[in-house]
Amino acid sequence: MNEAIHKASALVEALGYIQRFHDKTVVVKIGGSIMDDESVLTSILTDIAFMNYVGIQPVLVHGGGKAINEAMEKAGLVPQMVMGRRYTDERTLAIAEQVLCNQINRHLVNFLNSQGCEAMGLHSLSSVVLFAERTYINSPDGRRIDLGYVGDISWVNARLLELLVRADAIPVIATIARDQAGGKLNVNADTAAGAVAAAMKAEKIVVVSDTHGIRADVNDPESRISHLTVAQIDQMIRDGAIGTGMLPKVEACITALKGGVQKAHIIDGRIPHALMLEIYTEAGIGTEIVL
Repeated sequence: MNEAIHKASALVEALGYIQRFHDKTVVVKIGGSIMDDESVLTSILTDIAFMNYVGIQPVLVHGGGKAINEAMEKAGLVPQMVMGRRYTDERTLAIAEQVLCNQINRHLVNFLNSQGCEAMGLHSLSSVVLFAERTYINSPDGRRIDLGYVGDISWVNARLLELLVRADAIPVIATIARDQAGGKLNVNADTAAGAVAAAMKAEKIVVVSDTHGIRADVNDPESRISHLTVAQIDQMIRDGAIGTGMLPKVEACITALKGGVQKAHIIDGRIPHALMLEIYTEAGIGTEIVL
């Protein structure tokens, strides 16, 4: 009886959040090691299906995890680095596209559809919603260095995404973009998610990671900070408290917030049903970021 009462109480607590976020868009980004654990991935996708059923409009943006590196290794390709950044040649791009679009994206879409949702894969081999320009970096001597087929988001087809979510479909976006000439560019999944959230003026962006939020001390798991402003984030970056692994996630959140998104969250996807805990409970988990 006590367990049944606890479940009923949890549902009642969730009701207010269900009402608050009904018909609101929430962009969810998954990638990294989260993609490599099937039980963790299943838990996250189940949460996304639940969100869709109770009236939230989820948009899923994903990266490739270790799968791209493994496919490159099988093909005998060694990653090339330029000033600490990965160089993407034509063969590497083809492998990334194959893994992201034909393998991972298809798997995510099929799972969501098996839960009774209407998911649609959006990427360079179907309908494209991400458009980009080539990324260049400056060398210490002032030269502009090409990173190959790597891009920065220049435009998001928010109108198509909005039409899909209004039709109760779940867009599932793989991060291979098109450039102005119709070519293909690989883009960072965190960056893409931030751009999608900003373009759609989403209610929230949730970056699902393998760390339980931002820490005051990167080496101390108990130092998680539950709430931060963009100004506080900027200071932590200057102080070196936010390192290279967390930086793209934080920058994606800031892009989204400055584009009109209300709140951003960085959560640990290894916690069972992390998305539901963040959205539908008082306590929440991870780090919440606001302007």
